[in-house]
Amino acid sequence: MISNTFRALSRLIPSAPRTMSSLTSAPQVAKVDTTARLAALRQLMTQHNIEIYIVPSEDAHQSEYIAPVDGRREFISGFTGSAGCAVISATKAALSTDGRYFLQAEQQLDSNWELLKQGMPDVPTWQEWALREAEGGKNIGVDATLISAAQAKDLTEKIKARKGGHFVGMDVNLVDAVWAAAQPARPKEPLRIQPIEYTGKHFAEKLDDIRKEIDKQAGSGLVVSMLDEIAWLFNLRGNDIPYNPVFFAYAFVTPTTATLYIDEEKITAEIRAFLGDAVAIKPYDGIFADVKAFGEAAATDERKLLVTSSASFGLTKLVEPARVKTLKTAPIECAKAIKSPAEVKGMVDCHVRDGVAQIEYFSFLEAEFKKGREYTEVTGADALERFRAAKDHFVGLSFPTISSSGPNGAIIHYEPEPETCARIDPDAIYLCDSGAQFLDGTTDSTRTLHYGTPTADEIRAYTLVLKGHIALARAVFPKGSGGFILDILARQYLWKYGLDYRHGTGHGVGSFLNVHEGPIGVGTRIQYNDIPLEIGNVISNEPGYYEDGKFGIRIESCVLVVEKKTPNNFGGKKFYGFETLTMVPYCKKLTDVGMLDDDEKLWLNEFHAKVYETTKSYFKEGDYALEWLKRETAPIAM
Repeated sequence: MISNTFRALSRLIPSAPRTMSSLTSAPQVAKVDTTARLAALRQLMTQHNIEIYIVPSEDAHQSEYIAPVDGRREFISGFTGSAGCAVISATKAALSTDGRYFLQAEQQLDSNWELLKQGMPDVPTWQEWALREAEGGKNIGVDATLISAAQAKDLTEKIKARKGGHFVGMDVNLVDAVWAAAQPARPKEPLRIQPIEYTGKHFAEKLDDIRKEIDKQAGSGLVVSMLDEIAWLFNLRGNDIPYNPVFFAYAFVTPTTATLYIDEEKITAEIRAFLGDAVAIKPYDGIFADVKAFGEAAATDERKLLVTSSASFGLTKLVEPARVKTLKTAPIECAKAIKSPAEVKGMVDCHVRDGVAQIEYFSFLEAEFKKGREYTEVTGADALERFRAAKDHFVGLSFPTISSSGPNGAIIHYEPEPETCARIDPDAIYLCDSGAQFLDGTTDSTRTLHYGTPTADEIRAYTLVLKGHIALARAVFPKGSGGFILDILARQYLWKYGLDYRHGTGHGVGSFLNVHEGPIGVGTRIQYNDIPLEIGNVISNEPGYYEDGKFGIRIESCVLVVEKKTPNNFGGKKFYGFETLTMVPYCKKLTDVGMLDDDEKLWLNEFHAKVYETTKSYFKEGDYALEWLKRETAPIAM
């Protein structure tokens, strides 16, 4: 159970009361009228001599998930998805986002906005759209802290190449000025120590490792701006961003010092004693003055200030470019992705408890439907959260639960709301993508189920996705392989039918940290070749398929990279593979066993046997959940 000393962090988001919505078959999304907001923003743009203004999704730390105070792109556009960029000119406004959010953006954007569907033929990127609008020498402005130095450099070079426009990294944020009266306050939650039993390594050891990397890179110091990297480095956790146990801070590590830049009220006496003399504490905004002073002081030193590609332009512009070295790979990010033995144990353990909660929920829904009771996507998600909350070490959800019935499953990152959500239809496909934060790890799992009679097309689609999921789960690959080359394994069966999905196949998962963790992953991003998968990495395995207006299918499990024993050892290399951590059965009703080969059937039977043996002790004889588990994990005929 959660100790009293950790009670303040026992919920990453407040449990606001949720009401039963009307049992509609599809959501009715209310658009936000952005006319007045855009008019006010354009007035400020004119005052600052800016003709095109960029509003990224990220905060000053390039976070994927952000605190409400940093939801500037959502405020100005009305689009609530986690990824995208808004660009506003004097007469037009555009929102660019990826395939996960096409349907959602179409529903949420009002008539003031043009939707730029990333990756679609003849659709410009937001950069191309901005450059087109800037022709004739117009100024393109952005809050310098919200864009990375690499993005700023790329945009500046493109502007020069087109001989039109000027890039302006601004020290003020114009959306904040428009939003000021209603903008949420910046969170100031106290920190908590992550115990050594879960980290497996003291922060002093981590600092020593980072200093070795600084010396290897001939650096004078390393600026750290990513929030999960800071939390991991100092073995601290916070509560500033919903679903992510991180806190707003910067860090600066040199060969002899370590400084944490953070609001003083977050530092309790316990935290100060924990950090001791090894870490200096300075105000959050103090990083800017220190980076500038450090850059000036080091002007006669051949060693350079080290930053990562995520460092903001607002930070790097304070130092002469010749004095800065941008690292191709972030040393803390790479180290964090390789879980310690203690973290591996925690990830294994928490996935068992999380699997039990999902088994309880999916069996509970079936029992309720048999009694003629109805649940909405929201009340269903709430029930799942209650099952999770009863488990040891539960802290909160790791992201908003994607509880989606029928057509809503085709909205890849759908988030149901009480007022507009649909009824979970037992006669339609139900996609549930969910995860939790536990003190000993982070989970992320998707299961697609059907409580009625699925169609032949639904069964075929599900089985194709399952075959890809199994292919990746069974993969064996040589040391040094990246996730780019593995992606085809998950898509191959869909491709044979001319089908595909518009999202990555896998992402890194943190240890009681962000559910999406770099730098590793499986997908079509060529960057995944830059960082090979290593023993101790935890990633997701989540192929899918979506038919707009009909259904969505995704099958996701977390997997651990482990060494595999092979008959041969070509080139003296080690060979790696995956161990599936998520202990939840796959849907038999949606599986066409005739489409599976013998190896796939064997893998499925062995996995289901492991799920049953691992979780059965959590249930009592006679429990409906145990009967459901026995049925869903029973072996299929070979």
